[in-house]
Amino acid sequence: MRLKSYLQSHKTYIIAEMSANHAGSLETALRLVEAAKEVGADCLKTQIYSADTLTIHCDRTPFKIHEGLWAGQTLYSLYEQASMPWDWHQAIQKKCREVGIDFLATAYDTRSVDYIISLDIPAIKIASFEIVDIPLIRYAAKSGKTMLLSCGMSSSEEIRNAVNTCFREGNHDVILLKCSSAYPADPSELNLNTIPNMKRVFHLPVGFSDHSLGTVSSVVACTLGACIIEKHFCLDKGQQTADSAFSLSPPEFSQLVRDIRLAEAARGVVSYGCTDAEKQSMIFRRSLFAVQDIKEGEQFSENNIKSIRPGYGLSPKYYDRIIAKKSPRFIHRGEPLTESDLEGNLT
Repeated sequence: MRLKSYLQSHKTYIIAEMSANHAGSLETALRLVEAAKEVGADCLKTQIYSADTLTIHCDRTPFKIHEGLWAGQTLYSLYEQASMPWDWHQAIQKKCREVGIDFLATAYDTRSVDYIISLDIPAIKIASFEIVDIPLIRYAAKSGKTMLLSCGMSSSEEIRNAVNTCFREGNHDVILLKCSSAYPADPSELNLNTIPNMKRVFHLPVGFSDHSLGTVSSVVACTLGACIIEKHFCLDKGQQTADSAFSLSPPEFSQLVRDIRLAEAARGVVSYGCTDAEKQSMIFRRSLFAVQDIKEGEQFSENNIKSIRPGYGLSPKYYDRIIAKKSPRFIHRGEPLTESDLEGNLT
């Protein structure tokens, strides 16, 4: 898995989340794997659950969705539509290996944790809705696999409880994901400045699970130090699924990858001074030049020397030291002053 090496190199690990965008077709799911590789994602991720592992078949008021994209559905009907047969994950994992892309999955109960372990998947993601399920996190952490904890809706205390649960099981391989668990998420509610704060508070790597529209939020998260970007991915927005409205199409995801790689390059390292590319621009700095012919022994004055471009002459910081002193030589108009003019000038 590329994730560990990316963390060491400060490169952003980009996850294409399939979620419900398989649209009930294994063929579509396998095409999504190929497309994820083509657009430059590092990883394709799925979710391992069934409607029965998440909820019960019930249409009483608490089990109905009243707002948002899925208003009018019951939890059971939504999850039944969005889930995929568990044995598809084996075929998807095999396809990921064939095309050369990592494969990860989200676990929602102990059975799905066991299934991830049986597939030898190197990490387990816990969704934001399950971060309060301490028994599930404890069970998953015992595997020793990398734990990706999505923190949507979570208070700092809830995040701390989840992290400490992993630590108590001897698993310190934990990565937090900043997240807004709204679908789609409003950029004004993402509060991405929390990312560097989470890194300081929890002393853990922090990524971003992005449910907002477009690509800007993910790029901003990258500049704030997010080590992972997770974004929902579909083949065609015209093919409606439970998640297609806030997913990226292949051209959009490709742009996301390009923008993140550019943002990484722009983020760079802490650096002062002149870069290699800037060296050729040094000539456009100001320096001290004669703006009139100056005779040997003539006094330097504001009339005959100035700080102007280009930068071939004496630094302007010496202006006050050289002014009112006498020139040790004849200097033509347009000729730069030199250190010898400063050090050897006549008094």
